[in-house]
Amino acid sequence: MNTDLINIGIRAKEASYVLASLGTAKKNEALTAMHKAFYSNSGRVAAANAKDILAGRKNGMSAAMLDRLTFDVRRVEKTADAILDIIALPDPVGRVIGGNTHPNGMTIEKVTVPLGVIGVIFEARPNVTIDAAALCLKAGNAVILRGGSEAIHSNVAIVQVMREALKEVGLPADCVQLVEDTSRESAREMMQLDRYIDVLIPRGGAGLIRSVKENATVPVIETGTGNCHIYIDENADVAMASDIVCNAKLSRPSVCNAAESLVLHERVARWALPIIAEKLRQKNVVIVGDEAACHILKDIEPATEEDWGKEYLDYKISVKIVKNIDEAIHHINTYSTHHSETIITESYVNAEKFLAMVDSAAVYVNASTRFTDGGEFGFGAEIGISTQKLHARGPVGLPELVTHKYLIRGKGQIRT
Repeated sequence: MNTDLINIGIRAKEASYVLASLGTAKKNEALTAMHKAFYSNSGRVAAANAKDILAGRKNGMSAAMLDRLTFDVRRVEKTADAILDIIALPDPVGRVIGGNTHPNGMTIEKVTVPLGVIGVIFEARPNVTIDAAALCLKAGNAVILRGGSEAIHSNVAIVQVMREALKEVGLPADCVQLVEDTSRESAREMMQLDRYIDVLIPRGGAGLIRSVKENATVPVIETGTGNCHIYIDENADVAMASDIVCNAKLSRPSVCNAAESLVLHERVARWALPIIAEKLRQKNVVIVGDEAACHILKDIEPATEEDWGKEYLDYKISVKIVKNIDEAIHHINTYSTHHSETIITESYVNAEKFLAMVDSAAVYVNASTRFTDGGEFGFGAEIGISTQKLHARGPVGLPELVTHKYLIRGKGQIRT
């Protein structure tokens, strides 16, 4: 095991004990200092990010991924402003969520407490560095961050700013640490640092998620891949559907809540699909489809089996034509990554059926999948979107970053 990584773990564990003892006011003081520091150092962070962007271009990074990586002054300040939203949120630590009095007079309380040390492994999204650290701090957790090589200059600068802010308010800088070794070996070793890391949260593509599931000995909150579907029902308002598809696909195609798959009822597909396709093609979106879709759009390529489950993170979308809502739901549940799906319909019955039967973390009626986001859900920010069912599902915000323990107070009772 890497000695540097072990030392990071030891320091994080010690810092977590300090954080666990803090009240809300002190944690908010630290977050306020971070917010001010990012405004004061936004140019410094943006300059570091420019190095990553230059390297990305030299390495042939796609336009969508470059957008994901970009962290200019405007984005730095916008992300920093999310810290203010986190400050305004209730402290998730110290809530009494249950309790009773034992017949012998002992009082038993079930209270929320920090998880301890949270490890976050993520790819080319510098904003995650700020969001993750701020959320972990508010919930009383130390955090070990390990970003991808594509964003290493950005992440080093961001973490330096946060550590300086922590020192300014008298807290250990090691509440926030960065693993600067971006090799695959360092990622694998971090996945097995269960002596020091209490929970691991991966945020990235299918390859990263698969690697974590196969190698981690640390408990994992699985987040990530978003093969998000839009189903246009036979009762849909086509103008609304077109707007929603374009927003979900085009506003930021490189993010996990972007739409990747379009499903249409056969009764509406013949005239709705050409309208939607024309708008998508204005942004050079590549469309692939099943036999029925290829019959309507003569110039598209046939979809492969891989396409139905693909998270493109780019200007590409698959199209499936179905006979009814049951076939649509079956297709979505078969190929979805259980992230976000939406139905466009004027039918209350079909809307409720879709909500009940689609097995994903966020299920919408007549709205864009792009709303699956901690900030949009009122959580201030999130570390990622959990697609699993245990402990956390959907945006992983403050409530998901605590556990509980029992506090028992007695007056000399012994068990007989």
